[in-house]
Amino acid sequence: MRELVLIGVGAGHPDWVTLAAVEAIRSIDVLFVVVKEREYDELVDARRAIIDRHRERPLPVVELLDPPRPWQTVPDYPAAVAAWRAHRLATWSDAVAQHLDEGQTGGFLVWGDPSLYESTLAIVDELVAAASGPITHRVIPGVSSVLALAAAHRIPLNRQGRAVQISPARLLADGMPSGVDDVVVMLDGRQTFASIDPTGLDIFWGAYLGTPDELLIGGDLAAVRDEIVTSRAEAAQRKGWMFDTYLLRRR
Repeated sequence: MRELVLIGVGAGHPDWVTLAAVEAIRSIDVLFVVVKEREYDELVDARRAIIDRHRERPLPVVELLDPPRPWQTVPDYPAAVAAWRAHRLATWSDAVAQHLDEGQTGGFLVWGDPSLYESTLAIVDELVAAASGPITHRVIPGVSSVLALAAAHRIPLNRQGRAVQISPARLLADGMPSGVDDVVVMLDGRQTFASIDPTGLDIFWGAYLGTPDELLIGGDLAAVRDEIVTSRAEAAQRKGWMFDTYLLRRR
């Protein structure tokens, strides 16, 4: 039987690769690498460094070219996402059928944790269900950007007896959700934090978490949001890409 393993490799620091992830990296027969449109050289190099550090035997690599991501500019967001995922599923299914032999294990390196705002697991679930022959799959957890953010700011994600919500930024366009005091915000390319009502809110922001370029800013949202906007823009221009997340907290 064939197997696919999704290996969480952490949010950025090379030491955040767990022993279970190392064991999986050493045991897989094929590595499937998703290459995004305009892939960032630093992220490609980081993947290579993880493999080189933890594996001695040569590892066959199959590149999976991601389709463009059009949904930021289309009116029908759900339809655009569905089409993008269908394209991904077809490409990955063909690659697994061609390159993963019976009895072999194929691996995907996933940034952060494969179970948190990551489409890899959803696509692999569909791939396994639709495969012509039996395939099993398993997930190795990793250090997510959410946990890395809290650790970097030396704060707990939750307050005693209270809930934490993890949300994409587009759901906070009108401000903090009712009845929720702590929200971790992800996928905020539009810098939503700078446009919502800041009254009574603190922000704990981080970019490039776990890397030498890590940026951290925290405090009263009204007081620091302009600083975050400026730092974010300067860093994105310097590096050519931006990965960031933040926690909004009612005082």
